[in-house]
Formats: sequence, C-alpha cells, structure tokens
Amino acid sequence: MFRKPAFWAVAAVLAVGLAFGLYWFQPWKLLTSKTVNDAAPVVVTTSATPSPASSPVAGAPSPSAVAVLVAEGRLVTHEHDSSGTAQLVRLPDGAYQVILRDLATSDGPDLRVWLTDQPVLPGRDGWHVFDDGRHVELGRLKGTHGTQVYAVPVTVDPTELRSVTIWCARFKVSFAAAPLAA
Repeated sequence: MFRKPAFWAVAAVLAVGLAFGLYWFQPWKLLTSKTVNDAAPVVVTTSATPSPASSPVAGAPSPSAVAVLVAEGRLVTHEHDSSGTAQLVRLPDGAYQVILRDLATSDGPDLRVWLTDQPVLPGRDGWHVFDDGRHVELGRLKGTHGTQVYAVPVTVDPTELRSVTIWCARFKVSFAAAPLAA
C-alpha cells in the first residue's frame, strides 16, 4: 500500500488540508485566554462634574484631571459568549478613548476593536453588519479578559459613530458589540 503513488497523493492532499485548516481556524485559541488590565482614566459623567461653585473634596481629582463619559453600553453576545461594558470617554486634553471594562470573551484569530456607525442587533442578525458601513479600527484586541483602553485617532469624530464591536477580521464576524448611548 505504501508503494502506490495514489496513497502518497492522498496523504499529501490530507497533510496540506490539515496544515491549511490549522492555520486558518487556529482551534487552539478556543482553549487560550489572556487577561489585560490597562490603567483606565478616572471617569465622571457629565452630570457628575463638579461645578466651579462647589467646594473641593480632599483627595478627589480636580475636574480638569478626569475623563468625561460621553457614551456607554453593555456588550451584546454575537458569535461568542461575551460580557462587559464599552465606554467612550473624552480626556482632559480633548482626545477620546474607548474603554472595555470587565471584558470576558473568547479568543479567536485576528480579533480587532472597531468603532462603527452600525446599530447593534441581537442574535445572528448582528454578526455581519459592522463592515457594511463606516468603521474605524482601534487596534487588535489586547486580551480576552480585563479592562482595556484603546485610543481613538485624532482624525476621527467618535460622536458620529454609534457602536463598538470586537470584530474577527479573518471570518468577518462580530464576537460581541455594544451600542454607545449618551
């Protein structure tokens, strides 16, 4: 049997197919996780910002030293079970950041964090909508658990975008997404 060319041709096709499948699907990532806890800024809501007439509290950050919460939303599970909160904050210097707080999701190949103009739809209807409109990539997902901070490019007005998604670029599917509501 090992001397027949057909056996070796089939074995070669199977080996190439297995190698391609392992590269493309990366099944070991179903068993991996990484916790990342970035230093997130102190965040206040616009209604909680102290007025100039209020007396300062000892040890409390001054209004100019805190980030202002612009919008936030809870993550909605799409392709993989996920939980956490996405926040859009404005820093004292006018720059914006997206903070994923208490993130818990699965690992996968080529995961990215996107700000998008698409609505968050529950269930399978929401898996593929985020690349249909405008999106801005904030970077690769740093980890599957923890609190992570992503800078919004200065050329982007994030108030024109309405959701955050954890996007699998390889399979063009959302792992999870959060609507950003003021």
